[in-house]
Amino acid sequence: MDHLKQIESFVSVATRGSLSAAAREAGLTPAVIGRRLDALEARLGVKLLLRTTRRITLTFEGSAFLEDCQRILNELANAEASVSLGGVKPSGHLRLTAPAGFGRRHVAPLVMGFLRDNPEVSCTLELSDRMVDLLNEGFDCAIRIGDLPDSSLVSVRLAENRRVVVASRDYLARHGTPQTPDDLLAHNCLSLAQQRGWQFIGEDGTARLLRVAGNLECNDGAVLRDWTLAGLGLAWRSLWEVGEDLRAGRLVPVLERWAAAPLGIYAVFPQRRHLALRVRLLVDHFRDTYGQPGYWTAAGGD
Repeated sequence: MDHLKQIESFVSVATRGSLSAAAREAGLTPAVIGRRLDALEARLGVKLLLRTTRRITLTFEGSAFLEDCQRILNELANAEASVSLGGVKPSGHLRLTAPAGFGRRHVAPLVMGFLRDNPEVSCTLELSDRMVDLLNEGFDCAIRIGDLPDSSLVSVRLAENRRVVVASRDYLARHGTPQTPDDLLAHNCLSLAQQRGWQFIGEDGTARLLRVAGNLECNDGAVLRDWTLAGLGLAWRSLWEVGEDLRAGRLVPVLERWAAAPLGIYAVFPQRRHLALRVRLLVDHFRDTYGQPGYWTAAGGD
């Protein structure tokens, strides 16, 4: 117990910057906090803090030890919460980033519901299609779709992202329904600007990238959806974006037999061991919601 109190006092002093602030937080005197620090440094045989009358700074050893201590205390709190009656409530601020289109439809609404159920949590949500540097930009978590090239990050698979070729009934009535991917070469295909092609599974079971053409391109997927609804052509879109349109009959899927394998939708973190309770519970909220039957065809409509 004394060892734990010493660690708690060390973390409090290191994060608050003074003995007096740590003492006020713990309801103790600065002298007691100071004795705990002396005992901790004596037991470890290293200097953790450089203390003067004006300021307290961490030594190199102290900085490394602080990170481990914070992790241990956080894991201890989570362990107690998992077995205690009712658990502890998540609190504090979290920073989250997600792709713009997906984030508007399938992240922001869930964050709103999560904060409503957990009023002691606050959140900064950045919606951006750029590849955010989680560690250097101070984000707790990122929602990402597709391949994860950075092996230094830890990820949790939340759901699958299936892509389908869709068109309006009006377009198909006027131009016919493609029966094979090669038939798309005779159709007006609405594509993202700079898109290399649409992916399909060939007759031999291997992935195939088909270059398509059309009279309209845009760098915004929502615009492509609107053009498709207007009957201007076919589009290759994610189910998360057009699922409600398919359910309502506004759009029709084609070439489902040749649909490429789905990609993953992931929650990504700098390191799993430092996850705060608020982050863990939010990620669980995403995974549970995305896993509900019919979610992708019922959410995100007009």
